[in-house]
Amino acid sequence: MRQYLAIDIGASSGRHIAGRIEAGKLVTEEVYRFRNGNKEQNGHLVWDIEELLAHVRQGIAAAIAKCGQFESLSVDTWGVDYVLMEGDKEILPCYAYRDARGAEAAEGVHARIPFAQLYARTGIQFQPFNTIYQLYADLVAGRLDRATDFLMLPQYILYKLTGVKACEYTDATTTGLLGASSRAFDGEIVSALGLPSRLFSAPVLQPGTCIGSLKPEVAAEVGGTMRAVVCASHDTASAVLAAPVEEGEPYLSSGTWSLLGVEQRVAHTDGASLANNFSNEGGAEGTFRYQKNIMGLWMLQSARRELDLDFAQAEALARANPCAALVACEDAAFLARASMCAAVREKAGQLTDGQLLHCIYNSLAHCYKRALDELGTASGTRAEALRVIGGGSQDAYLNELTASVAGVTVEAGPKEATAIGNLLMQMVAAGEIASVREGRKLVQNSFEMKTYPAGGNKE
Repeated sequence: MRQYLAIDIGASSGRHIAGRIEAGKLVTEEVYRFRNGNKEQNGHLVWDIEELLAHVRQGIAAAIAKCGQFESLSVDTWGVDYVLMEGDKEILPCYAYRDARGAEAAEGVHARIPFAQLYARTGIQFQPFNTIYQLYADLVAGRLDRATDFLMLPQYILYKLTGVKACEYTDATTTGLLGASSRAFDGEIVSALGLPSRLFSAPVLQPGTCIGSLKPEVAAEVGGTMRAVVCASHDTASAVLAAPVEEGEPYLSSGTWSLLGVEQRVAHTDGASLANNFSNEGGAEGTFRYQKNIMGLWMLQSARRELDLDFAQAEALARANPCAALVACEDAAFLARASMCAAVREKAGQLTDGQLLHCIYNSLAHCYKRALDELGTASGTRAEALRVIGGGSQDAYLNELTASVAGVTVEAGPKEATAIGNLLMQMVAAGEIASVREGRKLVQNSFEMKTYPAGGNKE
């Protein structure tokens, strides 16, 4: 029986999940979990990559000790963040996307290339933390003078495990530097911004490519060796692989960020897509994820921590305190505020704690409705159902509100969609399953899903 190891790292936590096929079903087992988060350093938000790497290695060792040998492993993380390299040496710090430097650099980028032109070439929505703006900030700061290349975070971790530098397609699209039609780094954008061309010379690999095996010293440390595969290493791309949907059926990847969209075969870089701020991020097997990036559960997570409430307490308090207040979840005011509660009250008024939580829940549901309406206008069809995947699929109240506000049936699950998509891509690479489509059928038959009928909860 072949086993695979998914290393799935989010902005607030990471997990190592073992997977295998037993009796025609996909069986997963969490073998290691750790906390993650950005830290403040010299007035900036950064990632502690040494601590992150230590957890990655400890998790591999724990997986081997518990489950035995694995066919392969792969790594997925959030998008846009990267490590600058000078040969084999890191140029630190590794900045976190919530740091303000990207927003400050965006004006300089757009002075050289108006955003409408960027969008027409790349199809990537504007977010102040996109890699293009972070790299331009590095250019202005002189950090690129000695950089030989840069590695997106999943590929940096794989490099430290295998010694092989790689560039993977789905994560590379989050840079805002990949041509939508060429699916390669856009040399005209690179040149116009004055970025060193040497940073973009590596071939862009498709998900499912094997890049080697663990370095001998890593294998000795963790207690065994295995192949390393590049999965769809942007976590949303992996999550959507596990969504039991057909092309054109909407999904909502619900976690710290909410990403709502559909899979399509072509990128849409028209004026309406630009105006609605939809993105065209790369997917596996030749698709684009035509989607909108929404602030997501970050708002709820931040408010819960501030109010010292667990998930169940926050949900109960929100249910008991309905109110009409709404905020625009995409507002940059909610991106990195020290006090989420203060940020919401500045926009919505002096709400009680319960009303504030209800406001966030209800605002997310209305934001999902707007995104679905915009998708419907773009496609000419109205969605009847929405597949919610990821950790947020467990949030019953948010699912109920979404079904009610958006007027769609919400189909929730699987909750560990990102890790499952990571595993499926490894199984495709190993030849154990034939395609992503076959993998989705496997998911549908392996995990319990929950349905919330349209109009089931009136708000």
